[in-house]
Amino acid sequence: MPSGAGQAGLPSAVPGNRAPVDRYERDRTDGFPEVPGVEHRFLDAAGLRMHVAEAGDGEPIVMLHGWPQHWYLWRGVIPLLAPHARVICPDLRGFGWTDVPTAGYSPKTMARDVLALLDELGLGRVRIVGHDWGGWIGFLLCLDEPDRIGSFVALGVVPPWPSRDPRAMLHVWRVAYQIPLSLPYIGRLAVERGLARLVLQRGGPFQDEDLEAFTRRLTGDRAGATESLYRNFLLRDGPAVAAGRYARRPLEVPTLLVVGERDPVIPARLVRDQAARVEALDVEIVPRAGHFIVDERPELVSDRVLRFFALGPTSEAAAR
Repeated sequence: MPSGAGQAGLPSAVPGNRAPVDRYERDRTDGFPEVPGVEHRFLDAAGLRMHVAEAGDGEPIVMLHGWPQHWYLWRGVIPLLAPHARVICPDLRGFGWTDVPTAGYSPKTMARDVLALLDELGLGRVRIVGHDWGGWIGFLLCLDEPDRIGSFVALGVVPPWPSRDPRAMLHVWRVAYQIPLSLPYIGRLAVERGLARLVLQRGGPFQDEDLEAFTRRLTGDRAGATESLYRNFLLRDGPAVAAGRYARRPLEVPTLLVVGERDPVIPARLVRDQAARVEALDVEIVPRAGHFIVDERPELVSDRVLRFFALGPTSEAAAR
């Protein structure tokens, strides 16, 4: 599960960004799951054709999904935030209805995609929310482009700096699932044959229609995008992070990290240890919640976002 470049560093097009036009046209005709008030459009982000779901007006909040999901992750949160803000939910590279390039599946490149999307939307400084991979990408954006990010709510992810607790190595087994996902051909086959559905079924309160909405987008090249993302991370980004790539990089963006107490991948003690050294980072461990906290507790997530971003009234019921 889980660096952007500044505007001057953004290429006009990343090699391999363009997907065949006929595939894009087929994807456009594949109906979107229904969420009241949501509008859909496609934008060119430095050569990557990205799908964006939007709702509401006001201050922009960019919501970044994780694996194995897409914009529809935010289906329970959007109606609660839209009365107070402009909610912008893109599909990341290779996921949902965004194009599936042949290359570029590293968190750094995907963060650059988000910056290019902000430029295309004419947005300078935004608030962001990210779950899972979206949370990891959000941290990279905060570290590399603090001038573009006003504040950040991270969900179900660890920060990108290593723990100082030697006992952290005892938890490596928790991310062992990433190894088969990263293997050539085996990774995409596992996704297509039901691994993504199994992860969702065991991890959250998903209805059959929700499982179908997510998993039907994870076939063919899109299953290959999962494989490429995990392989890039395990072979390149992961070792660099473990070696301390971001250990001395200050986090200047005010950040709230919300993690479920029962998250099977992220031990609460590890999160607290990693966060303790960073003044700009607040942590909340939610009792009886797992990894898919957005799906499990959309009211609580919405409440925390509104409170942390100071954008509108919050729910006392959600606070418990």
